[in-house]
Amino acid sequence: MTKPEIKDRVYKALAENRNYDSDFILGIPGTYLDTAQFHRDANFLEDAPFLRTFINNPNHIGCHTLTGDGGEDMFRGTQKIEVELIRMISEEIMNADAKSVDGYVAPGGTEANIQALWVYRNYYQQEFKAAAHEVAVVFSADSHYSFYKGANILGIRAFPIAVNEEDRSISKEGLSAVIEAAQKEGVKYFIAIANMSTTMFGSVDDPDLIGEVFEAKNLPYKMHVDGAFGGFIYPFTSTDSKLDFANPRVNSITVDAHKMLMAPYGTGVFMIRKDWIHYAATSEASYVQGLDYTMVGSRSGAQAVSIWMILMTHGPRGWKNTMERLIIETDKLCHALDDMGITYFRHPSLNIVSMHAPQIPKNIPSKYRLVSDNFGAEPKWWKIVVMQHTLGKVVDQFITDMREALA
Repeated sequence: MTKPEIKDRVYKALAENRNYDSDFILGIPGTYLDTAQFHRDANFLEDAPFLRTFINNPNHIGCHTLTGDGGEDMFRGTQKIEVELIRMISEEIMNADAKSVDGYVAPGGTEANIQALWVYRNYYQQEFKAAAHEVAVVFSADSHYSFYKGANILGIRAFPIAVNEEDRSISKEGLSAVIEAAQKEGVKYFIAIANMSTTMFGSVDDPDLIGEVFEAKNLPYKMHVDGAFGGFIYPFTSTDSKLDFANPRVNSITVDAHKMLMAPYGTGVFMIRKDWIHYAATSEASYVQGLDYTMVGSRSGAQAVSIWMILMTHGPRGWKNTMERLIIETDKLCHALDDMGITYFRHPSLNIVSMHAPQIPKNIPSKYRLVSDNFGAEPKWWKIVVMQHTLGKVVDQFITDMREALA
């Protein structure tokens, strides 16, 4: 869409919402933003649909992709944009069948990952009468800390799987050993995590390898894909991805728009196949139209609008071109590191480069704010993420500084 088309669509959605300024609203405990700080009549808002949505402050509590469930009817206009957004991501990027996925915009990838654990723990408890300690989440040792956090909150077990130091992969033997160790500790039901780019290394897991191990052992498992980092780049730069809804082993996916998509913070996305999110329904939320199926409850509709606007601005071909430019720039960086004799790990379809820390000159990490694998101890790795704002000048200067420091 063009900028005027996007503006027109968003403003029509806001007009469809109920408005505190023009409607008599007594029962909804909605937030009318403080007018001393948030000026509703500022001229610049006429050409700023995201900021206008932010000021109008629609509440998107609930899950609006559910059939026949519109959620709180005060905000149906912007909720429709969120429904369209979930369909766009799940069907056009993650290859789901039409209207086969439920989902919502979460405060971030961490909550979206925990939402998946919550759904599956409840599934095992409701359908198999499992105790919480009989449920475990298994994941690569390179996975995001949200799985440890989620296991702690939900009272389930967490079992990391050791990775190969060369290619950061997990093996069938390593996964099998972890499963057997979990079983000895009383675990009967499993949640398997497949990474679409780990945070520190950009490594990618093979969901079929994971699924084959569980199926060979005839064990119940549900697979969640953590695409918090990779979800808006890997599907556009890889040619053989199995980490989407076209793979029947994949049941849910997290993506995070405030990373590669450059949306504001608070724009994680949780998606799960139909007939699953009801395991997270909070029936006690009876005063909420359509109930609530999310961990967060009330959430800003402006965040869904921001993601929708970005995707509609670039379109599929435009976004693919943008991500491919990042891969070209990352290739250039890696060629330079090869020339300097620096060893590193990098997945060819991703824009993360993790360099062996002992080889990096002392002043470089602080100047370029590189990320360590462990800020509390001597680092083994320093990570670079090639982003749009680092194309050209910043990457080129980093290469120059590295050459000078090594010389």
